[in-house]
Order: sequence, then structure tokens, then C-alpha cells
Amino acid sequence: MKIGFLGPKASFTYAAARAAFPDSSHQLIAFDSITEVIRSYEQDLVDYAIVPVENSIEGSVHQTVDYLFLQSDDTRAQAEIVQPIKQQLMATSADKKIEKIFSHPQAIAQSLKYLQCHFPDAKIESTDSTAYAAKFVSEHHEKNYAAIAPTASSLEYGLTIIAQDIQEIDENFTRFWLLGHTTPKIPLPVETEKMTLALTLSDNLPGALYKALQIFADFGINLTKIESRPLKTFLGEYFFLIDAQFSENYLYLIHALEKLGITVKRLGKYKVYKMS
Repeated sequence: MKIGFLGPKASFTYAAARAAFPDSSHQLIAFDSITEVIRSYEQDLVDYAIVPVENSIEGSVHQTVDYLFLQSDDTRAQAEIVQPIKQQLMATSADKKIEKIFSHPQAIAQSLKYLQCHFPDAKIESTDSTAYAAKFVSEHHEKNYAAIAPTASSLEYGLTIIAQDIQEIDENFTRFWLLGHTTPKIPLPVETEKMTLALTLSDNLPGALYKALQIFADFGINLTKIESRPLKTFLGEYFFLIDAQFSENYLYLIHALEKLGITVKRLGKYKVYKMS
């Protein structure tokens, strides 16, 4: 079985993919961006794709959410994996005078308070993944570069950790979605079961959002998240991303929403697995 992930090897996404598919018979294939990971699944290059969807400090990974809603027709989450995140600052040697720091935008944002305090003069540059940042720094040994990445990246690319656990909050977690046609057997403990819907409200329905949320309440369904994202059409037009506890009334809920003139896109119903 082939599983696409946001690479290179030793990224947080790689760790989530390996936790879900620990058997060495499964082939993990790295891609350079979240968009490429999802497209690899849509083009049948892989059987499953795993992408980050939300961090507990920085919120949604918009590249994932927006692509799945705006560009993907029928790609759905079959499982969610929650991974504790620890950010490490690493360089080719401990005595480097760091002038530039590389990492994924989410990792930079999670560590910004530490960087501003300890490296106020260092330039910060975004990369497509934390592991790519570590790989890039390892390939420029002569430069005063550093990367924010997981511990596994320091081992994979021969870097020295110069500051440990630099994320702003200790309780730092990232949700990853496993995209596919079927639900695989995942050897991790199950925490709960959820569903994610994207709602586009009717312009001529006063109080549309209130009425939509009332339907969830009528079915006794507990929401765990609601977020608005721009439709990328006109200013002020949005879709609403809703996470909720899974209910056996799932299809009846969708039917009730659609009867109100609300467009519903199903992004997945899935079990939530927790990495240790």
C-alpha cells in the first residue's frame, strides 16, 4: 500500500503516517507540498494521503482546508490522528551564530515568542515543511542557518539541537487527516468519533447561520469547532467549517440543512486516534 505524506522523511506528517501504517510493507511517499500530497491521492498515485489540518496553537492549516473545500470533488477524511508537537531548534553545530531560521509557517508561529526573545536579529524564512527546513540547513553547512523541526529531523539530517521544546505552549497538538476511499485498520487508541461538514449559506435566508446551528441542536449534536473561511469569490462571502461529534442521524442532519437551502459538503466522518 502507498501512502502520500508531506515530506521529506522525518517530518511530523511522516511520524503520523508511520504511526498509522507501521508495517514496513507499506510504502510512504514524500511530496513537497500539501497540495501535491492531496493531488497524488486524487490522481491515484497513492492509496491514502495524510495531511495536517489543525494545530492547537495556530488553528487551521488553511492550505488543507481550502483545497479540500474549493478544489477537491469527493476527497474525504477516513481517520484523524492527533500528534503531540514539540518544536526543536537545530543547526549544523552548537556554536553557530544564527543569522537565518527556516521552518514551516505553523512551526514558526508556534515558536515565535522564543525566537523574538533569543534570536531577535535573525531573519525568518518559511518552507513547505519542518523536515525540509532541517534538510536544507544540513545541505548548507557553511551558513549560519538553523531550522525548527522535530527531533527525528535532527537525527535524519545530522543536525545538533541547540534549543529544546521552543513551542509557546507545552500542550501543543496537531490534527492530521487520513484521506482515502475506505477506513484502514490503525493500531492506535481511539478517542472519539467525529464528522466535518462545510456549509455554504443561502444569501436570501435571514439568520441562516443561526438556523443551521439550531438544526444541530435539534438533533442533539455537539459541535467541537466552527470556523469561517472566504469563498474566494467576493469580499464578505464565506463558507463555514463545522466539526461535530458523530451522530447516527448524520444523513438526516444533512437533509434538514439542505431543506433550508444550505449547501453541504461532506469532508469526512472518522474516528480520532491519539499518538503518545
